Formats: sequence, C-alpha cells, structure tokens
Amino acid sequence: MPRERGSSSGRGAGPARDAAVERDGAPRREGVSEREEMSERGGALLVVGDVVTDVVARHRGPLAPGTDTAAVIRTLPGGAGANVACWAAYWGCPDVRMLGRVGEDAAVWHERALATAGVRPCLVVDSRAPTGTVICIVDTDAAAERTFLTDSGACLRLAPGDWSDALLDGVARLHLSGYLLFSAPSRALLRVAVAAARARGVPVSLDPASAGFLGELGVDRFVKLTEGVDVLLPSRDEARLLTGLDDPVDAAAELSRRVPLVVAKQGADGALVARSGAVHARLPARSARPRDTTGAGDAFTGAFLAALLAGAGPEDAAVEGCRAGACAVERVGGRPPVREESRG
Repeated sequence: MPRERGSSSGRGAGPARDAAVERDGAPRREGVSEREEMSERGGALLVVGDVVTDVVARHRGPLAPGTDTAAVIRTLPGGAGANVACWAAYWGCPDVRMLGRVGEDAAVWHERALATAGVRPCLVVDSRAPTGTVICIVDTDAAAERTFLTDSGACLRLAPGDWSDALLDGVARLHLSGYLLFSAPSRALLRVAVAAARARGVPVSLDPASAGFLGELGVDRFVKLTEGVDVLLPSRDEARLLTGLDDPVDAAAELSRRVPLVVAKQGADGALVARSGAVHARLPARSARPRDTTGAGDAFTGAFLAALLAGAGPEDAAVEGCRAGACAVERVGGRPPVREESRG
C-alpha cells in the first residue's frame, strides 16, 4: 500500500456538480450538504497513472536551430493521469484519489499541488528514479499546438507492489492513464488493478494517452492489455492508429465493437460517442481562443468522468468534456485553475 503523504479535505466545486444537482430536482435532506449528497450518489474516482513535472516553453515563429529562440518558460505540475484527477475534482467530483510514483526530488511539491486541486494524493516516493519530466514546446503562432519531449522517470516504475485492493474502498470508477502501458512494471500494475476492479464491479476507463508510444507498443498488445476496460477515451489519432481506419467516425465505431463505450476526442471538432459498433452522438467543441493545448484531452476526460459520477449519461457527460477542453486550451499548462474553496 503506498504511503499517503498528503491529503486535503477541500474539493473542487465545478460546473458539472451544480448542473447535476439542478437536474435532480430532489429536495436536499436537512443537515446534508450538496457535496455529501453527490458523494453518496456517485462514490469516489480513483485515477492511476503518471504524475510529472511539465516545463512549458511557448515560442512564436519557427525554432532557430543552432541558436536562440525567444520563449516564455514555466515549470508546472502535470502528467496525464494527475491532470485528469485535477480536472475531475474541479468539475465537481467530491472524492478524487490519485495513485502515482514520483521521485524524492519533487514529491512534496506534487503532493501539495494535487491536494490544493482537491485531489487526495496517494503517491509512492521513489528513491532510485527522479520524477518524470515533460518538456512541452508550444508554438503560439499556430493553433497553440504542442510537441512533447518525455522522460517518464519514476512513472515507469509504478508496479504491482504499489497497489492495494483497499485503494478501491468507496470507489465507484477506476480510471487508468495509458502511460501505464509503456513499461513492464506498470503494465503488470494495470492488469492487477483491472482485475481488482472487475472483482468488485467497479467500471474501468482508460485514455490511451500517446499515439507515438502506442505505435511502439503495437495494436495487438494494446487490445490484449485493455481487456476488461468499460470506457475508452482515445484521441482522433489514437483511434485511427488502433483501428487502421482514417475516418474518425468509422474508427470510433470500430473501437466500440471491442469496448462497450468509446468516447473519441476530436479536438476542435468536438467528440464522438460510440456503442455497439455505431456512433450515437457527434458533439461540437466549445469555442475557445487557444493559448496552450497541453492537457486539453485530460480536461475532457476528467470532466467526462465527473459528470458520469454525478449521474449524467455518456452524451451529456461528453458535453461537459467539451466544455472543460475549451477551458483548458485557454490556459497555460495541463491543470485547471485553483478554486478558492480548494485552498484550505
């Protein structure tokens, strides 16, 4: 069982929670807060995956090889799994937990960042590997498109020994970052976690995370490793890679023959919701003025899961995902803003 070095009683107060309570229409029981009602109704979200340090470099115009390119550079907490957890808390999920592995160099900083965002950190501190680091190169002249240079560090050492079935106590959904697929120890952890969730009847979602790394892993291995997953949330490129189909609608439909629910993120084109071999909904993106697309897909996933836990159906939850994605691209870095309520 990982030692839980940090926690916070504060939780996010996001839009999805408010909308879910309004849709319910049921009177609140005397002496029971809105947050407590939602917790009883939805249960906790456990996210397992990567916690990394992002170095975001935003430059204008082409990079100048062999010399200097002016840029604005910030160091921020990140990681696909951790970002999802923070956005889920921000979007109203009252109990979000994050299992990940970090190095001693930045453990306290990451624990505080998660707790401040309303996430309960369950971080394993690695004395042999540094915290993962991603350099995010963002071209501000384009559509704020980003390129990643990734050193996964301690993330790749998350292993079955870091897991305990007690992590699932009170959990209504388990979400796995696809970065778990890219090392042998974390693949083994993924299998253990999925088996434990299935034994308890806890649904499992997975975001494939990286088309580049998926290509190295191989489609057949991905399919085998993700048996038992209930919800798949690929990007357009990931869906194409996993199916060999160029048309995003065809790709989403094909994936839904393998996984019960597929929500294919389409960036500026919104999202597709597919079940049983057919696309059932095409949802438009929200308008936004992009500054940095880092973490937009993570924001979508976090808000989508928060809405599901609040009682929304997949289509309505995907609408919330699109809203969160639009919020994310207008910010620098992969995390949501910090709400005053989550500061305590």
